[in-house]
Amino acid sequence: MIEESGRVVEITSKGILVETVRQSACGGCSAAKGCGQKVIASIGQGQRFEVLADNPQQLILHAGDGVVLGLDEGVFLKASSLAYLLPLIFMIVAALIADLLKVSDLMVAVAGFGGLASGLAALRWGVQAGSDHCQFHPEILRAQGSDTAVHS
Repeated sequence: MIEESGRVVEITSKGILVETVRQSACGGCSAAKGCGQKVIASIGQGQRFEVLADNPQQLILHAGDGVVLGLDEGVFLKASSLAYLLPLIFMIVAALIADLLKVSDLMVAVAGFGGLASGLAALRWGVQAGSDHCQFHPEILRAQGSDTAVHS
């Protein structure tokens, strides 16, 4: 389970809106000074993100409460694969179709980029269409530093 701490912003009918601050693990790594990954990780360091989380344990939460979010590694891998592979597959299929139609190399490249854009659009549409019952939402595992009760 991948865990991240955050703070409750709002409780809605669709779930609980939680604000997280992007942190990098580079500070705890012994190779941080010589690693190029640290530069990439520092780009978004400290940015705040809001994420819609499920509350399967029915914890009683209020705005401002600290919580720990969790996301199963399998779900994370599935979402990552979908996000990267779907646009790539669209791009390859569009380029192959254009190549089979015996168009110029420039048109094959244009078709490939069109397929990539179509794959990204399909991914965005799919995420928005399925946002009410999304399996990729993190869930609230526990509250941090408060006397949060379980709803019965």
